[in-house]
Amino acid sequence: MPTSSDETIVVVGAGLAGLATAAYLARAGAPVTVLERAAEPGGRAQTTSAGAYRMNLGPHALYRGSAGARILADLGVTYRGGTPSAAGGYAVSRGVMHVLPGGFVSLLTTGLFGLGAKVEVGGLLASLSKVDAEPLARTTVREWVSGHIRHPEVRALIEALFRLATYADAPETMSAGLAIRQLQLALAHNVAYLDDGWQTLVEGLRARAEEHGARVRTGAPVVELARHGDGRVAGVRLRSGEVVPSAAVVLALDAQAAAELLPDGATRRIARNAVPVRAACLDVALTRLPRPRATFALGIDEPLYCSVHSAVARLAPEGGALIQVARYLGDDSPDPKRDEARLEGLLDGLQPGWREVVATRRFLPHMVAASALTTAAGGGMAGRPGVDVSGAPGLFVAGDWVGSEGWLADASLASAQAAARAVLARAGERGVAAA
Repeated sequence: MPTSSDETIVVVGAGLAGLATAAYLARAGAPVTVLERAAEPGGRAQTTSAGAYRMNLGPHALYRGSAGARILADLGVTYRGGTPSAAGGYAVSRGVMHVLPGGFVSLLTTGLFGLGAKVEVGGLLASLSKVDAEPLARTTVREWVSGHIRHPEVRALIEALFRLATYADAPETMSAGLAIRQLQLALAHNVAYLDDGWQTLVEGLRARAEEHGARVRTGAPVVELARHGDGRVAGVRLRSGEVVPSAAVVLALDAQAAAELLPDGATRRIARNAVPVRAACLDVALTRLPRPRATFALGIDEPLYCSVHSAVARLAPEGGALIQVARYLGDDSPDPKRDEARLEGLLDGLQPGWREVVATRRFLPHMVAASALTTAAGGGMAGRPGVDVSGAPGLFVAGDWVGSEGWLADASLASAQAAARAVLARAGERGVAAA
């Protein structure tokens, strides 16, 4: 592939999608420049250090057996971590903590609901893997739950598990097909909390890209696309006025940021109309864990979550603990003071005495978990835009709102691979192996 400046591939954004796109393109021999507006790459996957504590931006979990895990392995990005256990988990309803049903014994002993509901839960969890999610793309979570579950308390539990698997509290609009597929993935393979946080993925992807010749420029905000008279992409313009010429551009951005750069058309309309999935997050580092065996709590009648990530991953010094607490934000009006108080209250119930052993804490009132809710009205994941932007030859998109595969980081990484393949196909590959 040519290596002159006007044949360079520009990737806008150095989050997981952008770095993975660059890694695939560079590995295939393409000259690649990644332009990131922030001072450091990583986007929402960044991890910050507070002494010996490693704090992700809210709770992060990598789905094992997922498209994202497959792509990371394909690119040679390694990581370590642990898998959380259902043991030590609680379901919180009306302010009372009950044993979270995670297996046969816990299902029998929980006080969350009565015998009839327990039988229904057991049958649901046993049969959920057999549900065909594909035909449910245009069915909402609430419609599916109401039509398939008899006991109201079981409906509340299943909706809570859908929130846990998707990070979204949107049962009236979210595609049941997506929610069921995510829960199936979680039940079949579980998730991993990563040693040293998700920064390890950022660093691994950047290393794979740079070792094949990709260039990563930070502090380089792109404000405009440059185009030829016939509509073909010619490059990008930075806020400084510098024009970076290119043969193709991949906008590896969240939906809201991509909408600012995209030309008018179907992809831009989808990006502009995207509804972000948000959560209020409280990240807490403790010098010790008051109740070592209490490691997880899930709100049933409130969209709350609490997990001691350091119980299975190296995120805290010896004897210390790192806890992620979150409230999934739905359509109700944001109220940071209320949300922080509820998160603290949940932690009071799971780890009484935590306030006396705080090493550091951080409250993020409106953290974005995904930049575009996948809705039933939009056709589920099949309704998301593809990587090619029609009407703008040489322009592509990648991110958690793009492509028909995966959710959250899985969608970012799957669309990155698809975008890289599309760029190489357009360039004719010239004897270079596809990504």
